[in-house]
Amino acid sequence: MKVIGLCGGIGAGKSTVAALLAGHGAVVIDVDALGRWVLTEPDILAAVVGEFGSEILTEDGSIDRPALASQVFACEGRLADLEAISHPAINQAIGKQIDDLESGANPPDLVVLDMAVLVESDLGRLDDGRGYTVVVVVEADREVRLQRLAQRGMGRTDAESRMASQATDAERLAAADHVLVNNGDPTTLSAAVDDLFPLLVGQGADSPTT
Repeated sequence: MKVIGLCGGIGAGKSTVAALLAGHGAVVIDVDALGRWVLTEPDILAAVVGEFGSEILTEDGSIDRPALASQVFACEGRLADLEAISHPAINQAIGKQIDDLESGANPPDLVVLDMAVLVESDLGRLDDGRGYTVVVVVEADREVRLQRLAQRGMGRTDAESRMASQATDAERLAAADHVLVNNGDPTTLSAAVDDLFPLLVGQGADSPTT
């Protein structure tokens, strides 16, 4: 069972690639969803409130994600404060899911750790060495990404702030074993993933770029 890390800047199409890989039989672990889940765990919730204050809570006592995001992305260093609390718990959850897959009746050939922050963090790098061993990066031109985010209803200022909080294109590319450039249409991206999948499970030697 091979574990890969999949990342890409916001708006690049990472989640689309994850879904296409799942269509080939890969098991996708949504690390971003795990990040949302750990914030509901009592110990993590209490630590986040202790760090950021009760104003990030909704009336029912859960975390108001937009309120938390406004603090995290407004001031340099605050994202690191949140990650110091949440990332160890996320890695623990990743490890448990990998354990469950390995011990199952039919372990998959490929597990994809779909995460927004790979280069910027230790997510998916497990202490026992069972984390990802290959990195796939999805990239797209900045203006293409901004247009996609605008179509989702995200304002340009917010989108640029999110981009600035992530690794640069050069940093992601430096970490990449395989690169998918997603500036085109969905059919082109799907064909590139068709070409990439055999390489990820060890049946080829080259990396496609589209």
